Amino acid sequence: MSLRALTPGDLEACHALYQDIGWNDATLSEAENLARRRGWLDWAISNERQLAALHQPPYGDRVICDGAGRFAGLIGIVPRLEPFGRLPGLGDDPGARNRPEIGLFWAVHPAWQGRGLATGAARLLSDWMFAALGLERILAGTERDNLASIGVMRRLGMRIVFNPDPDPPWLQVTGLLEAPS
Repeated sequence: MSLRALTPGDLEACHALYQDIGWNDATLSEAENLARRRGWLDWAISNERQLAALHQPPYGDRVICDGAGRFAGLIGIVPRLEPFGRLPGLGDDPGARNRPEIGLFWAVHPAWQGRGLATGAARLLSDWMFAALGLERILAGTERDNLASIGVMRRLGMRIVFNPDPDPPWLQVTGLLEAPS
C-alpha cells in the first residue's frame, strides 16, 4: 500500500469510486456527474500546488494504491468545522460553537475493502501529520451505519464519540486521535 498525489489520469478511477460508493448526484446524468468529478479533480490538483506555495496545511486528497500500485481509493486531509464541544466527552455543551479542526477522510473502492488499505493509509497519513505538521489531534467523522469506517477509526486507536443527535449525519460518529507522547 502506498499514497500518491492525484493526477489528471485519475479521473475515471475517481469517478468509478464515487459511483460505486453512492456519492454521485442521482439527480444528474452520467455525463454531468463525470463533468462535476473532472472539475473537482482539476481543483484538487491545483489546490495542492497553491496550498504548498502559500505554506498552508496540505488539505486535499491523495490516491491510495494497492501493493501493485493500482488505484484503490482516496484519503485526504480535510478541514472540519463543527460544534465538537457539543459532543459527549468533548465538552457536553449544547451551546458550543463551531471549532476548526483537521480531519482525515477516506474512501476505498468496494473491490479493495476489507484488506486493511484504509487503515494502513490512515495510519501512514496520520503519522506524517503528527510528525510533519506537529498536530495535537486529528478527527474523522462518519454516520452511525458506516461500520467499516468506525472499524478503521478503532484500528487507528481513535477515541470514538457517538453524537446522540442524528443531524448532521457527518457528525453522528467522531473519531479522535491524539498525538503520540
